[in-house]
Amino acid sequence: MLKRISVQQLQVGMHLKEFCGSWMDHPFWRNSFVITDPQDIVRIRASAIREVWIDASKGLDVAPDVQAVSQAESDAEVDAELHRVAQAQRQVQAAPMAEELERAKKICAKSKEAVTSMFHEARMGKSVDTEAAQQLVEEISDSITRNPGAFISLARLKTADDYTYMHSVAVCALMVALAKQLGLDAEQTRQAGIAGLLHDLGKALMPMEVLNKPGKLTDEEFAIIKRHPEEGHRMLQGGSNVDPVALDVCLHHHEKVDGSGYPEGLAGEQISLFARMGAVCDVYDAITSNRPYKAGWDPAESLRKMAEWSKGHFDPTIFQAFVKSLGIYPTGSLVRLSSGRLGVVVEQSDRSLLVPKVKVFFSTQSNLRITPVLVDLSAPDCKEKIASREDPDKWKFPDLNALWIG
Repeated sequence: MLKRISVQQLQVGMHLKEFCGSWMDHPFWRNSFVITDPQDIVRIRASAIREVWIDASKGLDVAPDVQAVSQAESDAEVDAELHRVAQAQRQVQAAPMAEELERAKKICAKSKEAVTSMFHEARMGKSVDTEAAQQLVEEISDSITRNPGAFISLARLKTADDYTYMHSVAVCALMVALAKQLGLDAEQTRQAGIAGLLHDLGKALMPMEVLNKPGKLTDEEFAIIKRHPEEGHRMLQGGSNVDPVALDVCLHHHEKVDGSGYPEGLAGEQISLFARMGAVCDVYDAITSNRPYKAGWDPAESLRKMAEWSKGHFDPTIFQAFVKSLGIYPTGSLVRLSSGRLGVVVEQSDRSLLVPKVKVFFSTQSNLRITPVLVDLSAPDCKEKIASREDPDKWKFPDLNALWIG
């Protein structure tokens, strides 16, 4: 029996079914669990959450003299809440880059906590709660709807230490953006996001000394790492209500269209649409991220390299849609303008992939830093254009990311 109670009425032994509020407002990555630690109650009361739903059939009930919402009322409340959430999702509005970056920072931090917990539970042999992961995907999807560049660009800025966890978050975001670009419906977009979030779960069972090795893997070590799709697939099969798309992408995101991938050597149309999407998103985030053994490549340069590989590795139609979802010069790319000034791409333009907004900060003519200024290359009176990509390793600007984050 569902009952809505105040957080002050919570007790150890109650089965917490749902928080009354945003996923971002409570301190846990999942909603449904039995409270076993008194400190969890302290954390809930310290959060912005004021009420919760408990399931009295699966845990302790409130005392008979304590007022709580009845079964009939609870059903009506749940229906009303679902309607409210559905309405809110339909009313997601576009937001400026600077505004969405602030939201995206909070979502990134909460997402990292969620995925870290998910991997920890997988290492402990516990089944994966994919239903709880859906709220994380919804928050990420809403952020991408408001402004695609904000969350995707922030998720790329992971450290080598948190790569495994944030890689899952970043691939989730890239899958959502790609699904939207391909015109997939809301349910398919949600499936793509869940699949991206869970695609590398098998790495939870890989030896840490191999996973985080700061150098090239031996053939034996690579053979171990190549088992992670099958290990992840097996773990997901042990859960309940696991989306078949997530199972498919987990197992097949390392397949290549020319048949040279693993674990099954599938080729062309033998690989599902979602797995082909996962292959592109997985590689892009991997090569643009800092790893234990190398620094990440510039976003624009990464797309150029991927284009060279696309004939045998990626589905060309999906890769083209992927580029459109990010821009030819993704946020964070270092570029040279026709004036000789250098700048970092801070936002895409609705008009064309070739004319993003660029924050100019360096003059190659004087070889000096200049006061940063925002140049909208899509503006009718703008005479500048992008002359070339630039290699950040050559220039070694220590604050390149800070320039576009703001």
